[in-house]
Amino acid sequence: MESMEIDRGKAPSTEEEKKEGKAIVLVLVGLPGSGKSTFCDEVVKVYRRRPWVRVCQDTINKGKAGTKIQCLSAATNALKEGKNVIIDRCNINREQRADFLKLGSAQTEIHAVVLNLPTKLCISRSVERTEHEGNLYGVKAAAVVNQMLPKKELPKLSEGFNRITFCENETDVKEAIYLYASLGPLDSLPSGRFGHNKTDTTIQLGIMKFLKKVDSSGCAAAVDNIPTLAFPSISTADFQFNLEKASDIIVEKVEEFVSRIGRARLILVDLSRESKILSLVKAKAAHRNIGRNKFFTFVGDITQLHSQGGLYCNVIANAANWRLKPGGGGVNAAIFKAAGPELEMATNESADCLRPGKSVVVPLPSSSSLFAKEGVTHVIHVLGPNMNPQRPDCLKDDYVQGSKILREAYSSLFEGFVSILESQGIVTPAKDDQKAKREGAHVSDSNKKQKGSEQSLKHGVKHWATWFQALYNVAMDPAKDENIVLEKTDDVVVINDAFPKAQKHFLVIARLDGLDSLADVCKEHVTLLKTMHDVGLKWVEKSLDENKSLTFRLGYHSVPSMKQLHLHVISQDFDSNHLKHKKHWNSFNTRFFLDSVNVIKELEDTGSVTLITDDFRSMELRCNRCRSAHPNLPRLKSHVRSCKAPFPADLLQNGRLFTSEGNA
Repeated sequence: MESMEIDRGKAPSTEEEKKEGKAIVLVLVGLPGSGKSTFCDEVVKVYRRRPWVRVCQDTINKGKAGTKIQCLSAATNALKEGKNVIIDRCNINREQRADFLKLGSAQTEIHAVVLNLPTKLCISRSVERTEHEGNLYGVKAAAVVNQMLPKKELPKLSEGFNRITFCENETDVKEAIYLYASLGPLDSLPSGRFGHNKTDTTIQLGIMKFLKKVDSSGCAAAVDNIPTLAFPSISTADFQFNLEKASDIIVEKVEEFVSRIGRARLILVDLSRESKILSLVKAKAAHRNIGRNKFFTFVGDITQLHSQGGLYCNVIANAANWRLKPGGGGVNAAIFKAAGPELEMATNESADCLRPGKSVVVPLPSSSSLFAKEGVTHVIHVLGPNMNPQRPDCLKDDYVQGSKILREAYSSLFEGFVSILESQGIVTPAKDDQKAKREGAHVSDSNKKQKGSEQSLKHGVKHWATWFQALYNVAMDPAKDENIVLEKTDDVVVINDAFPKAQKHFLVIARLDGLDSLADVCKEHVTLLKTMHDVGLKWVEKSLDENKSLTFRLGYHSVPSMKQLHLHVISQDFDSNHLKHKKHWNSFNTRFFLDSVNVIKELEDTGSVTLITDDFRSMELRCNRCRSAHPNLPRLKSHVRSCKAPFPADLLQNGRLFTSEGNA
């Protein structure tokens, strides 16, 4: 969803305290089972300063189903009383929404939240539920959803909406709930369309399934939403890599990876109809019987594949320069220009530079024109070998080394695409892959900011392997690191985080060998986790004796970056020079951070812990208090220093926060 900052306005003076911002009529749009009622309940339940009233046609007539006229009347009365309104109806087409848009005025804005979740999910929810205010469940519910689907028409600003937010998944929905639940009486939201809506669903699904577009190479490209990586040939243009050798490596690597991408696909793209690399790759792929539904070539502009070529490509690769900067020519210049400044900002948060043979995955902000116009959600920068003597670091004619680097580049690129598919639940990591990640066997460049020094470029693998084991080494033999150990028992070791992300940031490390992360814990470890929690609270108390203004939270990262189970005890000011990147903030302020009390309870109840594998690096930057969204980390940190809003309701429950007065 769009990174969005709420306009908080100025604090009201005594004379102005009765004044309020514009009222909002929030029109929900979604099929049965999309979660409209749950959305309403959550917003109404957690709002703090702006009152909301739910208007539901299923209950409008004294708890029974009523009419649209009754809904309009109830909404009008609520607005007169100074309240804000959520319209809980399906509102699936323009005609159903038209009358509610008439509620708009100089004092009232009309917003829409589109719960555009997968149809299968909506049907499954509708069929499985046993209670519904409109008695819509079971087989009847499935029939109603199927009847509505052909009539579904996504809303447009031209209908009269001030703002439309599209939610394509559960994460989007939760962020929209937070957005509206956290609005104060003087707050306002920018107008426009936010989030990414899919192809207009008024087109018959049966036609869309079989509609094909044939490129000039004779390859069929389905006009659909199959997850797709579009990539250019690496190093064959400006870096002058031999085309025959390059085509062999492309086909070799495609063949290696197509079995790992599920229903997704790979597309090699070139601008020229006379492209020799496309011809070579196409012929060699056919010779190896690589299915065209998994891989094909395409002639077109990689920055306009959807608008000009009819191809849905949610991920595109950029043949980048080592500085990861715009400029030069060819694909790199075209992609940075098409994506706008948002791509450069997002890239800077992910990496400083790139080594030949490596790649970095960059989530593209939804404010980027490449996201809005073409549906591109990620750009993967990749750097290949240079064989051009007119360019720096030329390998000359060393094709042994050049081929090695090019293979590494394609492997890194395709691994990046697989990681995106895994984070979206499209493919499931193999058990060996999961184990390798936990043990640190593979450390992706996309997860760690590159350093520009010659030493780190040459010895990066060794450096990261040592770093990954650091906590394990302290836990197993704390005597060797007694200068940094704050407390040692038979069960745990306590240290200060070497790169604290707040004024106070402790790590309580388990000393049990083989317990790398939460993925390894089971019911027999409940006592150990309770001990870790109690030790963490002891250090909270010591810190609060020094500074009573601090607030603390205790928790674990779902997928930690370092080996050996460790509990973070961190103050919520996040005032630290070491908090430099979006991934730092989001690792502590999204669902990726699991509260200690919740982990213990779930472990006691079920014997395991549910891990959150969302790609938190691509999530919005939101204040941990008022939940307002901010475009970059400096803006967010500036806001956090002055924000006095109470913490969100979900953090104020179950002993998640700790202050000098006890649990918050």
